[in-house]
Amino acid sequence: MSAVSFQHVSKSYKGPRGPFQALKDVSFDIEPGEFFGLLGPNGAGKTTLISILAGLSRATEGQVRVHGHDVVSDYARARRQLGVVPQELVFDPFFTVREALRIQSGYFGVKCNDDWIDELLANLGLADKANANMRQLSGGMKRRVLVAQALVHRPPVIVLDEPTAGVDVELRQTLWQFIARLNRQGHTVLLTTHYLEEAEALCHRIAMLKAGQVVALDRTSALLAGTASTMLSFKMDGELPASLDHARVTGRIVQITAHDAQEVEDILATLRIAGCKIEDLEIGRADLEDVFLEIMQADTSPSAFVTRPAGLEQVA
Repeated sequence: MSAVSFQHVSKSYKGPRGPFQALKDVSFDIEPGEFFGLLGPNGAGKTTLISILAGLSRATEGQVRVHGHDVVSDYARARRQLGVVPQELVFDPFFTVREALRIQSGYFGVKCNDDWIDELLANLGLADKANANMRQLSGGMKRRVLVAQALVHRPPVIVLDEPTAGVDVELRQTLWQFIARLNRQGHTVLLTTHYLEEAEALCHRIAMLKAGQVVALDRTSALLAGTASTMLSFKMDGELPASLDHARVTGRIVQITAHDAQEVEDILATLRIAGCKIEDLEIGRADLEDVFLEIMQADTSPSAFVTRPAGLEQVA
């Protein structure tokens, strides 16, 4: 049985300019114990899909299950299986951190939960803030509390919607160490993030959404191997030749992907013929960000980069 199953999920909204389709026939399964990444540009439908999973929104078509429980017809059992960390900072200003976690435990009927609450506080760097009012916390500390609230009832499925957006490096490291430990203990994790280096390091499999459709679905290693494998990085002043307008330029730093050695030679020859003076040339492997940009910029059908793993044996 899959930990999470999306089957032919579509979502349409009625707006002042007419209907808008946020999701179009999205289907994939997440296996128990898997660390799964859901990536896409802003507006791709990631948060809409998570809202349907969490019961905050209802799909126009399709079915979503959590450990076999339908999120609509069996919503109470489905929601007990989930711990969701939302993008927004949502908190009750009238309680301390410990009180907020005790109240959250009560929502799920969990009593005498202080031992686990203490462990959460320690692992998320909140031990010294346990008796602080929520209003006194910084934005990063509030986000840590949101993570603790999502985990307070020990859910088998953890959903992290942009959990490290706008937070410091210390929180990111602390959070990922703890979440990785929970994943090794058998918890399933669904992650959305714009920090693609996090997804590359953590996720067994990745689905990419574009305009509400799945345009890539495969193991992380397969996605990295299936597209441009080489990255040229260098510094230069002036304009690039028109034939290299697909390069990624950040200030003086230029990055260009290549598929093989011949393409590397062709790029360098183009630069030389154009009289471009380059500095600090490096040639390395392309990363998930390069793969993501290549897939998002490709004019492809939704199934072009999609594979369908048979089951848990596909999980790295």
